[in-house]
Amino acid sequence: MKLIECYQQNKPVLSLEVSPPRRNAPIDTVAQIFDTLHRLVELNPSYISVTYGAGGSTRGNTVEIASRIKNDYGIESMAHLTCVGHSRQDIDSILKQMAEKGIDNILALRGDMPENEPDYDIKSQDYHYAVELIREVKAKTDFCIVAAAYPEGHPESRRLSQDLHHLKEKVDAGVDFLITQMFFNNRVYYEFMERTAAIGVNVPIVPGVFPVLHARQIRRTIYLCGASIPADLLRLVDKYEDQPAEMVKAGIDYAAGQIVDLLENGVPGIHFYTMNKAEQAREILQKAGMV
Repeated sequence: MKLIECYQQNKPVLSLEVSPPRRNAPIDTVAQIFDTLHRLVELNPSYISVTYGAGGSTRGNTVEIASRIKNDYGIESMAHLTCVGHSRQDIDSILKQMAEKGIDNILALRGDMPENEPDYDIKSQDYHYAVELIREVKAKTDFCIVAAAYPEGHPESRRLSQDLHHLKEKVDAGVDFLITQMFFNNRVYYEFMERTAAIGVNVPIVPGVFPVLHARQIRRTIYLCGASIPADLLRLVDKYEDQPAEMVKAGIDYAAGQIVDLLENGVPGIHFYTMNKAEQAREILQKAGMV
């Protein structure tokens, strides 16, 4: 099933995101992801997406887990696919493997630069931007293609207008819908929707919600993705930095409040970054009325 069909039913769609273990991970780590999936499936999401890992570090596990979500659990899946570090032959092989596994949906990304290669030269690679991957997938396959949107701009973009231009290029290349990077102030998303509408982006833009459950976690997250942190969330982090249990409770309430407000304002759905924490995901989504 192509996931764009979910967003044509005029009701909020719940989707979840999980991260597979890296290649050669200990067997107990691999078993743990399936325990997590078993509990997430009970939340009855419309689909579950599976991340890819920097430089394809979870490549084989991504395809296998996305396949099992669909074929074993009966939930539609979406496999992330990054093109950094891959040749065109690599991508052709991965796309063929996904099709053979029954995967119909791909989140097409450029991906992060390899952390252990400081001299990595993307100019010498077959792919430089996500739009190139999107065009190739569109030309060669019949996958439903999803792409990322950055409400506050991609960290590498110098200007927001430039980032919006690149987003429109991706949509024009054949993207069926978009999922946003995390944001912690819903006004950021609403203003982003106004800007994208003004430039003719006419596909569903699904807000991605990331729960802040640990004080140190939010600092790393901001460092990696460039999302701003609003004053009310910053106060919570400062207040409960040395009280982990209270920080978890406050983070659950904050994320649930974000979701409630987004739903009240007519978003097409909620894409929830679970971080493989099934119980916290359940509590947040229950508080928000989605489960």
